[in-house]
Amino acid sequence: MTFSPVFATRLNSFKTRPARAEASWETPLTTEALIERAARVQGLTQVDLNYPDHLESSSPQQLKVVLADHGLQLNGLAMRYYSDPAYRSGAFTHPDAAVRARAIDLTKQGLDALQALDGDLMTLWLGQDGFDYAFQVDYSKLWAWELEGIRQVAEYAPHVRISIEYKPKEPRAYSLLPNVSTTLLAIQTLGLPNLGVTLDMAHVLYADEQPAAAAYLVARYSQLYGVHLNDAYGKRDDGLMVGSVHTLATLELLYALRKLGYSQAIYFDTFPNAIGLDPVAECANNIRIVQRMIQLLDGLDEATMQAILDEQDAIAGQRYIYGLLLGL
Repeated sequence: MTFSPVFATRLNSFKTRPARAEASWETPLTTEALIERAARVQGLTQVDLNYPDHLESSSPQQLKVVLADHGLQLNGLAMRYYSDPAYRSGAFTHPDAAVRARAIDLTKQGLDALQALDGDLMTLWLGQDGFDYAFQVDYSKLWAWELEGIRQVAEYAPHVRISIEYKPKEPRAYSLLPNVSTTLLAIQTLGLPNLGVTLDMAHVLYADEQPAAAAYLVARYSQLYGVHLNDAYGKRDDGLMVGSVHTLATLELLYALRKLGYSQAIYFDTFPNAIGLDPVAECANNIRIVQRMIQLLDGLDEATMQAILDEQDAIAGQRYIYGLLLGL
């Protein structure tokens, strides 16, 4: 069973300014400059752009040329609603109908830009949609508004894959779409064929979920449109290097993706810029780690592993996996 994913990354990771003499690293951090930096990563073939941030000073046509010139492809766009301070109180769930309509219109503009870039994947992280206090919101109305917003944008571009990236909290104290089950409930309620889910490793851990289990649920009840690999301690969205904390859970997620026939990009949603790491070296390390883990899985005996899982034999499972990892 072959598993050969392509690799994409978070463009804003490359905002770090390492202490180097290279003149190009002193270039203003335009979208074009970030793409140029990302292109230095060996093995990286795709990037995601944020909308509207990364298209504020460049047209889709200009960015298509820049991507092609640097040997990169567009994986997709990700909506960002922090561009308007009003969205702090909600995007699709804002109490003011005019603000809700503006957020939906902004998303439609993002879908237009995506299609102008020849892309077909739009990721929605609705982090502003939620609440913070008891007796703050009408939960029934919030849920209805959230579904209505998602419905409108999904129906606006029926040939675009609309992928919902859930997260339990931040910036709101409670997100309206906090976990895999609630997200799948929303998708099943809407019943639209172009809706799916993006699993972010740190978000899944933050939601106290097992990543591989979440992947199987999404595959059973919806469509897995995206996987964001990173790592975290489970208390916030840390954005650490892949496999640096939850090594076995990362390996198990890759095993699940392999079994499920996942064929989309693996996207590195890490934050080297937060602590000044060299983003090129950090991204290259993420690729090496994932490639090595896939090599380990290629050496796995499928029948043996399936027998262990069928027996639910925890000791045998640990012994077998650590045998692959450590040669025990």
